[in-house]
Amino acid sequence: MFEKNRQIDSHIRVVTPENIGFEYRVASPFERLLAFLVDAIIMLSVVGVAGLVAMFVFGLFGVLGMGIGVAMVSWFLVTWFYGGVFETLWNGQTPGKRSLRLRVLRTDGSPIDAGQAVLRNFLRIVDSQPFNTYLTGLLSTAVTRRYQRLGDLACGTMVVAEDRSRAVRFNEINDVLLTPVDNMLPPGALPSRTLAKAISQYVDRRRYFGPARRAEIARHVGEVFAEQYNLPPSVDHDALLCVLYRRTFLTSRDDEETVLESGSHPTLAPEAFREFELPA
Repeated sequence: MFEKNRQIDSHIRVVTPENIGFEYRVASPFERLLAFLVDAIIMLSVVGVAGLVAMFVFGLFGVLGMGIGVAMVSWFLVTWFYGGVFETLWNGQTPGKRSLRLRVLRTDGSPIDAGQAVLRNFLRIVDSQPFNTYLTGLLSTAVTRRYQRLGDLACGTMVVAEDRSRAVRFNEINDVLLTPVDNMLPPGALPSRTLAKAISQYVDRRRYFGPARRAEIARHVGEVFAEQYNLPPSVDHDALLCVLYRRTFLTSRDDEETVLESGSHPTLAPEAFREFELPA
């Protein structure tokens, strides 16, 4: 769900089912073009090397045509499956997008699945028309609010830019006792990605609230985990969210500063990345 008021810049706000808003900066067509060129260079390099090796090896045995066939098959596989495979395995990124710090997301702000990753890349053939000029894709990105090409519109996806920001060290939060609550939770207890973002925003801003206000805000999310893991009703929800934040975002090295990469503020630190269970 998006805000009804249309924004004049490239930032959009996504409202989650928990009524929590996150702001993303949509990647511009120029940024996407640069990422595509990086990917194109990589694809051409892979196919070129594979083709030359295949033709050299098969040429030694006098069957050069087999080497050419292998090169053509390599071109087909790389052209059609490069983007889909990388975006599936790298959570919406290809090497080109990663180098430009771009990521493909659903229009509701959640990560894409394998079907969306493959289909949006298969539909690139439509965006490349006419005559491989990508004029159709350019026109589509020019007239859509989220700079979506036809493949994005068909799959309900968008490409966002991940802004880099610094996070407050967790060891600066020293006004709440965490060990008793941490011991109550199972070792693998982690929030979903949507709730992880909410928890991180709460921890980042909690220093501005008094104890009563913290308890009031933390209760809405804390009660979900208290019920899920059979915690006592008297559990400190503020401490519970701090524990979940520490488990989710921080590395085991307290002397390192955690850096977050986010199109929506905040997301997971690269060195502490975890896969999350996502709501359907």
